[in-house]
Amino acid sequence: MNREEKHEVVSALQAKMQEFGNFYIADTSSLSVEKVNNIRRKCFESGIEMQVAKNTLIRKAIEGLEGDASEIFVALKGQSALLFSTTGNGPAKLIKALRKGSDKPQLKAAYIDSTVFIGDNQLDTLVSLKSREELIGDIIGLLQSPAKNVISALQSGGNTIAGIVKTLQEREG
Repeated sequence: MNREEKHEVVSALQAKMQEFGNFYIADTSSLSVEKVNNIRRKCFESGIEMQVAKNTLIRKAIEGLEGDASEIFVALKGQSALLFSTTGNGPAKLIKALRKGSDKPQLKAAYIDSTVFIGDNQLDTLVSLKSREELIGDIIGLLQSPAKNVISALQSGGNTIAGIVKTLQEREG
């Protein structure tokens, strides 16, 4: 691979990292070709892109990211497979599901919304992460809850001033 080809690979990796915003680095070196192909198939079915690249090229691509993701560099040893996903926990769920079968990829690191997770012991944490949309939904639900309580209290009072006052007095006592 000449210098120009390496530059193209680094540029493509940077573009994917910026496009998806989330990526995982997994170790599949202990798996057979058949098992790696099975992982690729499962990734495709789950909407996750898998790409294998040299660690030096991954390092250069990460250096070009906004923010400091240099903590990931300690994980760039051995064979590395990149998993790109639009959801922060999609690849973690896939890795956990694969471990129930005969395919057992190891998690090296993850980069999710400019936060770095290092090591296979972070897998359970990553599986339980909520997406941005889920968090926004939770916040909206929490904000709506008091308003719903007031509306239901007003409606239970029979929509009259006396009923509303009586309901509010009962709630205080």
